[in-house]
Amino acid sequence: MRANLPKTQVQANCLIAGQWVMGESGQTPIHSPYNGSLIGQSSEPSSAQIETALVAAASAQKEWARLPIKERSKILFNFRNILIRDLDEISHLKSCESGKTFEEGKAGLLKGLEVLEFAISIQNLDLNGKLEVSRGVTCEYRREPLGVVLNITPFNFPAMVPMWTIPITIALGNAYVWKPSDKTPLTSVRIANALIDAGLPPGVLTVLPGGSKTVETLIDHPIIQAIGFVGSTKVARIVYERGTRLGKRVLALGGAKNHIILLPDANPELSGIGISDSFTGCAGQRCMAASVLLAVGNVDAHIERIKARAHSLKLGDDMGAIITKAQVEFLRSSIDRAEREGAKVILDGRKTPAPAEMQSGNWIGPTILDHVKPGSDAHTTELFGPVLSIIRCKDLSEALAIQATSAYGNACSVFTSSGALADRVTREAKAGMVGVNVGVPVPREPFSFGGVRASKFGHGDITGVHSLDFWSDVKKITTKWEVQSDSNWMS
Repeated sequence: MRANLPKTQVQANCLIAGQWVMGESGQTPIHSPYNGSLIGQSSEPSSAQIETALVAAASAQKEWARLPIKERSKILFNFRNILIRDLDEISHLKSCESGKTFEEGKAGLLKGLEVLEFAISIQNLDLNGKLEVSRGVTCEYRREPLGVVLNITPFNFPAMVPMWTIPITIALGNAYVWKPSDKTPLTSVRIANALIDAGLPPGVLTVLPGGSKTVETLIDHPIIQAIGFVGSTKVARIVYERGTRLGKRVLALGGAKNHIILLPDANPELSGIGISDSFTGCAGQRCMAASVLLAVGNVDAHIERIKARAHSLKLGDDMGAIITKAQVEFLRSSIDRAEREGAKVILDGRKTPAPAEMQSGNWIGPTILDHVKPGSDAHTTELFGPVLSIIRCKDLSEALAIQATSAYGNACSVFTSSGALADRVTREAKAGMVGVNVGVPVPREPFSFGGVRASKFGHGDITGVHSLDFWSDVKKITTKWEVQSDSNWMS
């Protein structure tokens, strides 16, 4: 199902101290990847506006942190109810600015709601701790907010990725500064307004659209205590190095080149659906998409099922658009190069016709490259599109050895009916998230999301229980009130 384009243009301005104001550094038009139509404008803040916003955020955070977590959680619960009420409307908007189908946009927001529900539960899950460690001496810990934190979010999930961090950070008592992607800033307006309607005090949430200048100013500002980032590995490394050089806490998630191992004993229907949907979902524009299929032994019948399902997808209805025309051209040239390097194109998305009424949009169909050579660009380069590269392997050991050479480490999956072989993959795969008969092994809350290697810079995870220690500090308190008659070294 296609998303409905907005009837009127959406203005993405700056949310500063609870007020929407026009950015003073110019405006950027936002066009839908569906058909190139103008659907909104985004304005970028000046340095002076950023300074005003951060000072206001720091002031608001002090009052916000004084509220008991139960009171903060009540506002998050109101936020949840508003998002559910407006679920379809927000999903349509986020889809038409990112190119997703309506169902994909809705699924991303529902995943964000799952994180929100986890954040609401922190008041019951994280109850601190107190223990009498010796006669007359107690130790306890208290979780405390960092202050003002920054999150820089990508174009491909304009609602889900910010919803990974907004609920958890503000539940813990932080003020949150959001720098949405300059390609998809419109959704930030709807999410921010939902939080305002839920009762969030002015300044606890700040929204500052813009490009690299805004990002650099925010990272460098002394008020910002921690930085979260999701995007390409190239930029993730830059953000990590810039922030940590200033002594800040940074968790920057980068790109991926996810491998799926297909064994001959795999369930044909399960593997056909799971692998096809993995590389075509969100038009391949997600860091958890299947990129490389390590085909072990004779799995030609399985590959035919994958190919048939991918070939049946209709652009616009079953699969969304690519974010920009430049990215479409990059994908086309990458397929051309793979052919020159010896790969066989068994499903050619370059020839897939665009939807009749959306010829001016950014479209390319599912593409499968067979007999890709290990180490070639089609194997190692993140293409970020609906392209699956198949590498033929003689056995599981060869497949695991190839997977281990990847510079990235987001996800790896195996399709098999053997518990022993699946267990071997889960133990030996060099990835932060591993799936068994699951094409997109994204953990569900409270399990944390996060890769390894060049897919993540920093320690810990951005969601789930392991995110609490990233977005807060733990203060340890030792108390003694009187001298004990039978004291020991601890008292």
